[in-house]
Amino acid sequence: MQEVEWIWMDGRLVPWKEAKVHVLTHALHYGTAVFEGIRCYKTERGPAVFRLVDHMKRFFDSAKICAIKIPYSLEELVEAVKETIRANKLEECYIRPLAYVGYGEMGLYSLGNPVGVAIAVWPWGAYLGEEGLVKGIRCMVSSWRKLHSQFVPPQAKASANYLNAVLAKLEALSMGYEEAILLNLDGYVSEGSGENIFMVKDGVIYTPPPEACMLMGITRDSVIKLARNMGYTVVERNILREELYIADEVFLTGTAAEVTPVREIDGRVIGEGRRGPITEAIQKKFFDIVHGREEAYYHWLDFV
Repeated sequence: MQEVEWIWMDGRLVPWKEAKVHVLTHALHYGTAVFEGIRCYKTERGPAVFRLVDHMKRFFDSAKICAIKIPYSLEELVEAVKETIRANKLEECYIRPLAYVGYGEMGLYSLGNPVGVAIAVWPWGAYLGEEGLVKGIRCMVSSWRKLHSQFVPPQAKASANYLNAVLAKLEALSMGYEEAILLNLDGYVSEGSGENIFMVKDGVIYTPPPEACMLMGITRDSVIKLARNMGYTVVERNILREELYIADEVFLTGTAAEVTPVREIDGRVIGEGRRGPITEAIQKKFFDIVHGREEAYYHWLDFV
């Protein structure tokens, strides 16, 4: 991780190395925290945050689901994101807002503890590698199943939920793959360890529905909208594991992963074993949008 100068923490900018919490912070022990992943891109008009307000709305929704009361307004945190980017003089960066139950009482009851909020930014390139964006990556279906909505709320981007993703990711890496794909308890495809998943078959784009226990990604929503605007049919339905093997194309979406093609799953070559034409067209459109080259999508950009 490339350190920068400032982190916004509880209403003020503090030096990177001084942004600390107590070892008995509640969230450190019980996972009582929610977060967001957002990207700021370089454009001809200066740095622009992609769908900042939508990300922050989800941040507040996650907190509400987890009974965490954020002590700032949405508008205050939107401005805090911009302030942090400006203070660090960054043209492009990854943005990590975090709200966490802080130091106070220990035990499962957390409502009496203060809630802290931090916003960190740092330079971060392609999450799954620049080469992966072009050539595609290799994935495996994890032995770990996606957490079910009857156990924890998958629509909350909660820190506690991500142990599930960490275990799947570590398993995939240990087996020589770049990423994991998780099935839900019903055996249907849910999502990647940190990405939503799409497959293409006979010119139609398919992606799992909300009830597949995946997170409703902002990039996922963006890709569905822009793909339909490009004339593609996008269908939300349950997807079987074996359907991925015989798909023409598979790709992953997410703030970190952006639009990343998949060339292999469980040793099966997907399509022609490289980035497919529909994936490439959507990927190109996406990068044109986030870099400010598509005026029709300026409403998705929050210029710093």
